Amino acid sequence: MNIYKDKSDEQLISLYVDGTNEAFDALLERHKDRLFMYIYHTVKNAELADDIFQDTFVKAIMTIKQGRYVENGHFPAWITRIARNLIIDHFRLERSEGTQSTDDTDANILNRKELSDTTIEDDLVTHQIHSDVRRLVRALPDNQREVLVMRYYKNMSFKEIADTTGVSINTALGRMRYAILNMRRMAEEHNIVLTM
Repeated sequence: MNIYKDKSDEQLISLYVDGTNEAFDALLERHKDRLFMYIYHTVKNAELADDIFQDTFVKAIMTIKQGRYVENGHFPAWITRIARNLIIDHFRLERSEGTQSTDDTDANILNRKELSDTTIEDDLVTHQIHSDVRRLVRALPDNQREVLVMRYYKNMSFKEIADTTGVSINTALGRMRYAILNMRRMAEEHNIVLTM
C-alpha cells in the first residue's frame, strides 16, 4: 500500500473508480483513525462506533461507485458528513423506537412519517423497489446474501454477524461490501433503478 502514500485523496478515488481496490484500502487506512475517533466521541460506545464507522465506508463506496462523489479536495469533510448523518439517523431511530411522554414540550407525537398519507403512485414505486431488491438479494452468492440479510433485515452488528458466521469482522465487512457492489452491478445490467 506504500505506493499510494504520496497520492492525494482524489487520485486514490480516481484509481478506485478505475478498478484499483487497493486505492480505496489506502484511503481507508489514511482516514480510519480520525474518523473512528470522531464517531466514538459522539456516540460514546465502541461497538456502535465500529458499526457506524463500517456503514460510513460502505455508504462511501456506494456513492463513489455510483459516480455521485464530486471531487472538491475535501474527502475528509465529506466522509465525516456521511458519518454524522448516520449517527443522526441512529439516534432518530433509537428515539422513535422508545416511548416519549406527552408531557415533554419538545415532543410532537403527531409529527411522524408513518402517520402521513402516501399516494398510490408512491406505494407502487415502493413495492416495485422492494421487489427488485429482493430479487437482487436472492441472486447474490450465499455468503454475501447471508451477511446482507443479517445486517439490513435482522439489524445485527458486524461483530454479531462475525460471531454468528464464524468469520472475522473484516471478512463480514468485505462480504457486505461485495454484496452491495454486486447488487449495484446487477441493477445496472438489468436497468433497475434503486434508491439505496
